[in-house]
Amino acid sequence: MKKIALVMGSESDLPVMNKAAEVLKDLSLPYEAHVFSAHRTPREAAEFFASAKEEGFGVIICAAGMAAHLAGAAAAQTSLPVIGIPCRGGALDGLDALLATVQMPSGVPVATVALGGGANAALLAAQILAIGDEKLYEALEKRKEAAKNKVLASDGAIASKLP
Repeated sequence: MKKIALVMGSESDLPVMNKAAEVLKDLSLPYEAHVFSAHRTPREAAEFFASAKEEGFGVIICAAGMAAHLAGAAAAQTSLPVIGIPCRGGALDGLDALLATVQMPSGVPVATVALGGGANAALLAAQILAIGDEKLYEALEKRKEAAKNKVLASDGAIASKLP
C-alpha cells in the first residue's frame, strides 16, 4: 500500500491535518506527517516532493494558509496526485489561501478541498488509491453507507425535536 504524505506549511496547520490523519487511521492507510514551508524551507520541500514517489508515497496532501503556495510547490516537483487544503487565517480569513491553492497554471494540477477540509482531503486521497485496491474501495463504500444511515436516522428523529 502506498503511503500518503501529510505536509503542512507550519505547525499551526496541525488541527486541519489531525482531521486528515483520523480518517486515514480509520481506513488503516499508512501516512507520514511533515512540516515544510514553500517560502522558508523551499529547498527541503522541493527535495521531499521530488523524491516522494521513490519513498513510497502515492498521494500528497498539503495544508497551508495565507499565501498557501505549498501544494503548488509540491505539484511542481512531482507527477503524484497533490491535494491542497487551504487553511483559514490572516486578514482574509483563508480566501487568499483558497485562491492560491485553486488557481494553478495549466500543466500543474492541484485538487483543492474546502477551507480546513482535512477529512475530505484524506477521503479523496483514499479514493485515488482505491482505484487499484478493491478492499479499500469496499471500506470507502461502507463509510458512505454509514454516513447515509446516520442522516436517515436523523430524518426519522427530527420531528420529535421540533416544538
